[in-house]
Amino acid sequence: MSPEPKPWCLYLIECRNGAWYAGITNDIERRYAMHASGRGAKFTRAHPPLRLLGTRTYPDRSAAAKAEHAIRKLPKAKKLAFLSDHPTGM
Repeated sequence: MSPEPKPWCLYLIECRNGAWYAGITNDIERRYAMHASGRGAKFTRAHPPLRLLGTRTYPDRSAAAKAEHAIRKLPKAKKLAFLSDHPTGM
């Protein structure tokens, strides 16, 4: 039997320049480590991460990608509320 697949999550990272980066993954520890080591996204290579601000779990990649698209449209002041108030699975 293969292990049950990990749920997908939306995450928000604060970068050293003050910017916030949003992404999705099904392994947050591995993905954050990639960003921190300079092997993550192009944006976080140029603007290294300072800390993980939060995550929100979704049942599949599609739902997580839709949430990522939605959070990127929001002003910075509303992004943390999106993570805590938005219903799982959109």
